[in-house]
Amino acid sequence: MKAIKIPEKTVTRLSIYLRCLEELENDGVVSMSSKELAERFGLNSAQVRKDLAYFGQFGVRGLGYYISALRNNLERILGLKQGWEVALVGLGNLGSALISYKGFQEKGFTISAVFDQDPAKIGRQVEGIQVMGTSRIVPVIRKRKIRIGILAVPAASAQAVLSLLVEAGVTAVLNFVPAQLTVPESVKLQNVDLSVLLKTLSYHITRTGRPSARKT
Repeated sequence: MKAIKIPEKTVTRLSIYLRCLEELENDGVVSMSSKELAERFGLNSAQVRKDLAYFGQFGVRGLGYYISALRNNLERILGLKQGWEVALVGLGNLGSALISYKGFQEKGFTISAVFDQDPAKIGRQVEGIQVMGTSRIVPVIRKRKIRIGILAVPAASAQAVLSLLVEAGVTAVLNFVPAQLTVPESVKLQNVDLSVLLKTLSYHITRTGRPSARKT
């Protein structure tokens, strides 16, 4: 039987649903219907039901969803029941901010290997991790069997570094480099271009108009 292909947008929304469920659980909510969930968080109840239906039947007729159980199921589906080691390549301003961000570890992602090509940074200790040269990407990642990489290097060297990550066995890369990069079909490349996101916000501001200044 052919496996069902899950839409990428559905997977993205699962992370949003999980965040909503965590908030509800912190508030002591035990159960909630898809309609109530949608109303509280500005979601589409039909879309919530459709997205979850790809993975099974989680709701209880007449009651909705048990918050704790659904949260556990989404964590399992998203692969968050296990910890993930992450390799970071690039210790510039962005890379330094990423390695200092505690939210990754809270969600089960630990940056455990850091690489840079700047001789002045190699050998330094950052957040308890020794910075290694990019020449060690392949042997270190292969030995530790790291499967997730974060790319935060200059655009000129991004493709070469990405190829090293792929050669090392990384199968998922979060890319912060504003460049067109290529990977084999077996590797998932998730691009995060902050300038594009800001331009999108600029577009929405232009469309809606600026709020008028309040008169005093």
